[in-house]
Amino acid sequence: MQIHRAGARPSVDPNPDYFTGKVRFDPVISAPEPARTHALIVTFEPAARTAWHTHPYGQTIHILSGLCLAQKDGEPVQELRPGDTCWFEPGEKHWHGAAPDVGMAHLAIQEMKDGSAADWLEKVSDEDYSGPRTG
Repeated sequence: MQIHRAGARPSVDPNPDYFTGKVRFDPVISAPEPARTHALIVTFEPAARTAWHTHPYGQTIHILSGLCLAQKDGEPVQELRPGDTCWFEPGEKHWHGAAPDVGMAHLAIQEMKDGSAADWLEKVSDEDYSGPRTG
């Protein structure tokens, strides 16, 4: 059994190549092999967002606070609110982040494949970020 006490692990700034704006990671669990579970709380300042990316085994995000914007490639931007949960299928190209004037935090749960939970692609353009919304 492993116990990670609250406040015992530092926040981490993610690789800026994969994000626009200020983002912070707070670890929840990186289970040791053979388990593949990886979960973290991701906090986005207003207008911050991921780059386009995919996940080899998919990803679940559960919105904790603020207003989340998320988009699957080729579809409108979705608005997600606290308590909403979104599943991205394996290999589904998508991005997610905070609204322009409201920060956001979500719990991200995904599985690792060969030491990585995501395959990072190009940054999200301002045009895609500002696209039509639904939700």
